[in-house]
Amino acid sequence: MDELKVTDPRTLRAYAHPLRLSLIGLLRSEGPMTATQAAARLGDNVPNCSFHLRQLAKYGFAERIPGADARERPWRATAQTTSWDDDSDDPAMRAAADQLNRVLLGSLVQRAQDYLTERAGETAEWRAAAGFSDYLVHVTAAELRELAGQIDELIGRFDERATDPATRPPGTRPIQLIHLSVPND
Repeated sequence: MDELKVTDPRTLRAYAHPLRLSLIGLLRSEGPMTATQAAARLGDNVPNCSFHLRQLAKYGFAERIPGADARERPWRATAQTTSWDDDSDDPAMRAAADQLNRVLLGSLVQRAQDYLTERAGETAEWRAAAGFSDYLVHVTAAELRELAGQIDELIGRFDERATDPATRPPGTRPIQLIHLSVPND
């Protein structure tokens, strides 16, 4: 259950929905759960979550697994990560990737705004550790790819913790690191 590489624009557009992204993120971070459990965690209603879980399954992002009893019907993510090419020459794929990237950016901005609202309730230790920064660097496209690869390698040190809670030291929390690399001219 490593990575799902999406190469079809229709599949990418199906993925580009805020609730679907939240659902798949929830399944990846917390493991299998029913539509009822997902709805409770996300503050949504069961029929809506159930519909979007079925859509995720239709496009290969989620699947049903056996439950504890005949009534329980949990879902799980089919991969720990999803990737797609942002540099496709296919106009339909480029448009689908742009649509997904816009939805992701909106979700990330909302999460950052939510953090600012909640930040006062954090301990001093976590307020000092979390935060915002940006850097302006002058690089070639090749150097930017190399830098992104180095960042991926550094973050990769913590990959096992995403899927195996036993590897998480006491005091760990899920933290969302956001990496944007956009030209500034």
